[in-house]
Amino acid sequence: QVQLVESGGGLVQAGGSLRLSCAASGNIFSFNTMGWYRQAPGKQRELVAVITSGGSTNYAVAVKGRFTISRDNTKNTVYLQMNSLKPADTAVYYCNLQSSRGYAWGQGTQVTVSS
Repeated sequence: QVQLVESGGGLVQAGGSLRLSCAASGNIFSFNTMGWYRQAPGKQRELVAVITSGGSTNYAVAVKGRFTISRDNTKNTVYLQMNSLKPADTAVYYCNLQSSRGYAWGQGTQVTVSS
């Protein structure tokens, strides 16, 4: 079983920055994809960015050029650096890990961007 613990959310003004972290523990398969999804009130959960254990990345169009995903495989941790934040980025951000053994979700961390 895999556990994911997120940190780094909070309240920030438009144009500001935040950095999210997600640490994975438990029975982690080396080859996996970690990433971030978000869910705003009344909306479906959507992909923000993902990164494979080999370092390949994929971003949602809405965040490309503003957000950067990275990972430290020695710490089983994934990061999301969010710059130039907009009110539309307000959501609960969830960490996700996927591998051939299954998937896991974190508990979510709130990001609120004020105008």
